[in-house]
Amino acid sequence: MMLTPQDRLRAQVPEGTDLSIELVDPKVLRVCADPRNLPFSNEKAEGFENKLAELFAEKLQKKLDYMYFPQATGFVKMTLGAHRCDVIMGFPQGDDLAQGTNPYYRTAYALVARSGSGLDDVTTLEDGRLKGKRIGIVAGTPPATNMAVNGLMMNARPYQLMVDTRLDSSAAAMIKDLMSGEIDAAVLWGPMAGYYAKQANPPLHLTPLVKETTGPRLVFRIGMGVRAADQNWKRLLNRLIQENQPAINKILLDFGVPLLDENDRPIGTETTAKRP
Repeated sequence: MMLTPQDRLRAQVPEGTDLSIELVDPKVLRVCADPRNLPFSNEKAEGFENKLAELFAEKLQKKLDYMYFPQATGFVKMTLGAHRCDVIMGFPQGDDLAQGTNPYYRTAYALVARSGSGLDDVTTLEDGRLKGKRIGIVAGTPPATNMAVNGLMMNARPYQLMVDTRLDSSAAAMIKDLMSGEIDAAVLWGPMAGYYAKQANPPLHLTPLVKETTGPRLVFRIGMGVRAADQNWKRLLNRLIQENQPAINKILLDFGVPLLDENDRPIGTETTAKRP
């Protein structure tokens, strides 16, 4: 007998459990998202987290709906915590504001520079060629510590960490300043670095910072966030991640996200089946 996709999904949830107890609406994939935060998400569903939500809604055979709220202080509390939605599509492993699924990608902060600038082959913040350079950094992010350890903060240009994404984007401002020559290089979270480097004309050079030996490690695993009580929902999302890793990787690569395997080697289109 042939099982339908819906039958297979039902079989993934342990017998005697009911997702309707955990979900706002079991017939709808309700996603918590930022309305203006590309490359992750926006109200026009143009971000890679929107595309991942569409993929999962299709696999779950559910309607897709969003609860939009600016991803600043209070985001988790006002969305997932208030039972207005059931999943945050991008959630760092180790963050205790919600329960994380298994990670579906691994990436790092990256150094972005103009091609031919003399900094496009720099692979670590310890490189002496960065001394005296004007480097853009989002204040309060882990690489700011690495920059301080390496004496790079004197000429650094800080950009705000917590901004209302409806009005401002630190990443976009940093890349604009890099393109105009206001700064010599930029240090950004990998997905943002990859997205803006790919969009720039001419394209910018990006190097994931995987070789740091001073300061914190700048490589992180990203999963999805659910409520602590939602164990069956988490198990179902974990199964979907496992079964759809090649499609997930393709979406991320299309947006320029620098994907890394467990040995810090880049995952490209020829290795899309790899897991973080």
